Amino acid sequence: MFKPKFDNLWGTGQSTIDGILRATADLIAGKIFVVAGYGHCGRGVALRAKGLGARRVIICEINPHRALTAALEGMEVMPMSEAAEVGDIFVTATGCKNVINAEHMKKMKNGAVMCNTGHFNVEINIPDLEKISVSKREIRPLVDEYTLEDGRKIYLLAQGRLVNLACAEGHPSEVMDMSFSDQALAVEWIVKNKDKLSGMGSVVLDIPEEIDRTVAELKCKAMGLRLDVLTPEQEAYLSGWAEGT
Repeated sequence: MFKPKFDNLWGTGQSTIDGILRATADLIAGKIFVVAGYGHCGRGVALRAKGLGARRVIICEINPHRALTAALEGMEVMPMSEAAEVGDIFVTATGCKNVINAEHMKKMKNGAVMCNTGHFNVEINIPDLEKISVSKREIRPLVDEYTLEDGRKIYLLAQGRLVNLACAEGHPSEVMDMSFSDQALAVEWIVKNKDKLSGMGSVVLDIPEEIDRTVAELKCKAMGLRLDVLTPEQEAYLSGWAEGT
């Protein structure tokens, strides 16, 4: 639970914006911010961009459920072929390759910024960018300026690698502690239950719910959060089916 819902969502969201700001010193407010992919990472980035005052946040998706989620959370949804014409800042967070190609780059406005926060340096088609450019220079550390034949300039951050790691410091420790705690307790559980697990072959197992709950409870305690407690009557109601209509 903690890796996708906390680490990826809040950690990637903040550290990606941090990387963009450190590399460019650009203002997010007033910009048209395009995010390719609305999984946990893309959603986190989009929410942070929206919170920083982006004039429009546009989502490009292939999954109808994620596209609907984005739309219902106040984001615009359109294909990259359309978003390319209007975006100021582009972030890929898909885990796929060639998400932004030459056909998109040729439509981008002068000064557009591209970066990746989802996968290896294949989400942005760098060979395409090299082919359509007449010159390239590093104008700041980890900021490459590509000049196209018509004089427009496009900026690529971190050579297409993960911008939150290359240009910033990755996720804050306050979110990574939950993922690492989950992983450590999961390893302990596997060691303690190795006899029960032997002979199962190569399978993917869900972390026991009590491990997730333990980590969540400890994190709430560390943050000074206080929770309500069910009464015996409420526990009986939730575990039964006789009451209600």
